[in-house]
Formats: sequence, C-alpha cells, structure tokens
Amino acid sequence: MSPVRVLLVDDQELMRQGLRKLLEIEDGIEVVGEAADGVSALAATRENRPDVALVDARMPRMDGVELITRLTAEHPSVAAIVLSTFDEDDYIFGALRGGAVGYLLKDCSPDELVAAIMRASRGETVLSSPVAARLVANLRRTPVPGAFRGQELLSARELEVARMVSAGATNREIAARLFITEGTVKNHVSSVLRKLGLRDRTQLALHLADR
Repeated sequence: MSPVRVLLVDDQELMRQGLRKLLEIEDGIEVVGEAADGVSALAATRENRPDVALVDARMPRMDGVELITRLTAEHPSVAAIVLSTFDEDDYIFGALRGGAVGYLLKDCSPDELVAAIMRASRGETVLSSPVAARLVANLRRTPVPGAFRGQELLSARELEVARMVSAGATNREIAARLFITEGTVKNHVSSVLRKLGLRDRTQLALHLADR
C-alpha cells in the first residue's frame, strides 16, 4: 500500500521541522512538501499532490480557514486537518464549514496525530476531544432547526433523525427515543447523508445549524 502523502502548512519553521521529523519515521506516511502560508500551500498542493494537508489556523497572507475553503473547491481529493493552538469557534466552525475533515490542537500526542492522518486519508472525520466538546456544546445551544436546504428530500422519520443528530444525540439515544434499533438509526443517518450530499454527522449538524 502506498504511503499517505502529507503536506505541512505552518508559518513557524520550527513547527514544520518538528512535524517532519515526527512523521518521517512512520512507515505509512511520506511528507511531500511544506508551506509557510496559504498562498504557498496552494502552489505546493498543485506540485506535490498530497493526500492530507496539516494546516495551521492562523497564518499570514491566507489563513487556514480560507486555505481549506480553496482546497475543498480546487483540490477536493486532499483531506485537510487543522493543527492549531487555537480552539476558538471562528476557526473551528469556519474550518469545518470550509471542508476540513479534522481539527486537532497542537498539544495532541504524536500517536493521536499519526492516527488522525491515517483516518483522514480514509475519509473519516477527526476531532480532538476539546474541539468535539465545543462542537457538541454549540449544537446543543442551537434552536431546533426550521426548514433547511434539501429538507424536502427526506422522509418524516429521516428528518426526525437528522434533527436529533444536529442536537448532538448519539445513535443509542436516538434509538431509545424513537423506539427503534441502533442499526435502523444508522441506516437512516446513511440515507440522510446520501440524499443531502454530505460526508458525515459533523457536516450534517453544521448543515442544519447553518440554515
């Protein structure tokens, strides 16, 4: 199996060097390029064709949120993960809405970082625990959604499940409330994602919150 090709995007050279040394010892990962800002990162992406981009949130010329939005539009095959010291809502929600598949804080462990890169390369969403907690807390504060784009495509039960997901409910909680099995909940969630053209539960929650 080919190694996961990674692009490092951070305005601090010391951070890039540290990440490179950390990742180069991993058999399944190849660091294919570096960039100090978003503008350089776009050029490096075209040149090096990475599978995953590790992106700092705050950078000169073009910050991480704008870069990820551009990457999603111009290079949709690249999975972008924010790796930042900042856990502010503007960065977290801006990056996820822009198409990031993950958001990690720089105090994560090396094992967590490597696992996140591998999972992101498979299309999975990766969030550090503090970021996930912030996301769930924000969604729980969001009022019950009204009409949203694509709502007419869903059945009544799918709409019910979608709204519970947006409120942060787990499959087990949804199953208990609706008196159905967890397997049935999973099927409904998969159907909702497919109909709305979304990747995962995080995007679904953001989609309903951003009506």
